[in-house]
Amino acid sequence: MKKADAKVPSAANPMLIEERRQHVLATIQREGRVLVSEIAEELNISRITIRKDLDHLEARGLVQRTHGGALAPQVGSLLDPSLQEKEQHQLQEKQRIASAAVKLVEEGQCVLLDSGTTTTAIARALRGFSKLTVVTNAVNIAAELTGTNFDVILTGGMLRKNSFSLVGPQAEDVLREINADILFLGVDGFDPRIGVTTPNVLESRVNRAMVKAARKIVAVCDSTKFTHRSFALIVPPSAIHTVITDSRLSAEDAQTLRNGGIEVILV
Repeated sequence: MKKADAKVPSAANPMLIEERRQHVLATIQREGRVLVSEIAEELNISRITIRKDLDHLEARGLVQRTHGGALAPQVGSLLDPSLQEKEQHQLQEKQRIASAAVKLVEEGQCVLLDSGTTTTAIARALRGFSKLTVVTNAVNIAAELTGTNFDVILTGGMLRKNSFSLVGPQAEDVLREINADILFLGVDGFDPRIGVTTPNVLESRVNRAMVKAARKIVAVCDSTKFTHRSFALIVPPSAIHTVITDSRLSAEDAQTLRNGGIEVILV
């Protein structure tokens, strides 16, 4: 491990507690990790003290504790940005994904829409149809479809203000009674080997109920989602029939999906 430029404290001139913790944090930020044994030797203090410092930094969300040391925090698995925050992210890609998605829909079908900004774009694109039944757990998507001739069914449930989605047993019960032709599933993370994920456990349960309710499962997400894995697993890749994403998806991820029997549509 590269030694810090700061002067190593002596017994006569020890670091203050907060100064020591800042030194440890700076080392992790620079090196990506620290080992208890090395930092204890460098600072000439006990391993027990360093472990307490690392526990303190972890409690503040600044490091990720490991056996024998700590790593820089793995940011993102629990991150749950609001719908407004996500609205402008990859906007053009979402619009192209929506245009490709509606080509899979036929007049008169029952379409199931998950919450999210990509599925909201799909809802807007569906307004070009004359007659559909749309089932959704997203309050904002139901509002998007007012003024159409569609039969719009809102699942009910507890409102998640961050995403305008409805979750909980009521939503799951309604979905158990639904037989949809196609589901458009927006996801926060997609690991081609693990599956599709979301930061919220209640959301993942509703999403799984949606998967069970639909005949064709289409995951809709821009390529940045393939570099991210969120906290709660929705379903493994084997449950997905089609993925619609943008052309920046890596060739390796695309091949992994195709090897698993998943149709990949790049836009």
